[in-house]
Amino acid sequence: MDGTLTPRRAEIARATSETRIRATLDLDGSGASEIATGIGFLDHMLTALARHGMLDLTVEAQGDLHIDFHHTTEDVGIVLGQAVRKALGEKRGIRRYGHAVVPMDEALVEAAIDISGRPFLAWNVTFARDKIGEMDTELFEEFFRAFATNAGITLHVIQKAGSNAHHIAEAAFKALARALRAAVEPDPRAGVAIPSTKGVLEA
Repeated sequence: MDGTLTPRRAEIARATSETRIRATLDLDGSGASEIATGIGFLDHMLTALARHGMLDLTVEAQGDLHIDFHHTTEDVGIVLGQAVRKALGEKRGIRRYGHAVVPMDEALVEAAIDISGRPFLAWNVTFARDKIGEMDTELFEEFFRAFATNAGITLHVIQKAGSNAHHIAEAAFKALARALRAAVEPDPRAGVAIPSTKGVLEA
């Protein structure tokens, strides 16, 4: 090993009877994004995720939105999680842990990540209303769980304060973005070592 990291990019396509999704991801991007899921608020959140995570991200999704937004939201989470996992490869030289606390007006949300290879979501976020625009607020937990499971990460999301549903959701996505950015960042002191005493970061 010469101490350098290979490009950390991935492209994932997923097709089911319910959705067709394609995404590209560059972990070392500039925050550029092109998002088209057919769900306006989800597009807004994924744009924020890319921008604050410094990810170059494209997402194209076609889903059974005439039924509801569940399948599309969950499957986008699956695809993005798979893209992160693929882009990280053996996870050499990363910091592994990331943490962020993000305010948005009256809302405050904390996210903590361990790129452990052990999928887990702890979700402590509540919404005072059922929808933001046309999107069911219960779907945010579905997205975060699908993302964490398929990325192979331990993810805690904790709402510290907030009453406005839009602010809470946006703070959650931005906290995820900032924590992910920190966790995947190359650690100059680690070289290309895998940050685990086991020598691997898998379940």
